[in-house]
Amino acid sequence: MAKTSTVERNKKRRRMVKSAAGKRAKLKAVIMDRDTTDEDRFAAVVKLSQVPRNSSKVRIRNRCELTGRPRATYRKFKMARNKLREFASKGMIPGMVKSSW
Repeated sequence: MAKTSTVERNKKRRRMVKSAAGKRAKLKAVIMDRDTTDEDRFAAVVKLSQVPRNSSKVRIRNRCELTGRPRATYRKFKMARNKLREFASKGMIPGMVKSSW
């Protein structure tokens, strides 16, 4: 089980990304547009640097919803490999069966 503080920090980052997504997208569009003046682009870069770092999507870590495990997490199920196998063996995931040959 992961520390509660790290799981909560990640949840906070998800909330921040959702709230600042529009503002970041507008600023990045201004920065990437080559037709805008250099002064406007520089002003957009400065404003983007003032937005909190944790509002960037790349700072989110995929974690298991049940345990908070940061590695070997399946995106489709939002579950770590060991919990996924445990649930599949119990038949709690529809359509998933243990392989045998």
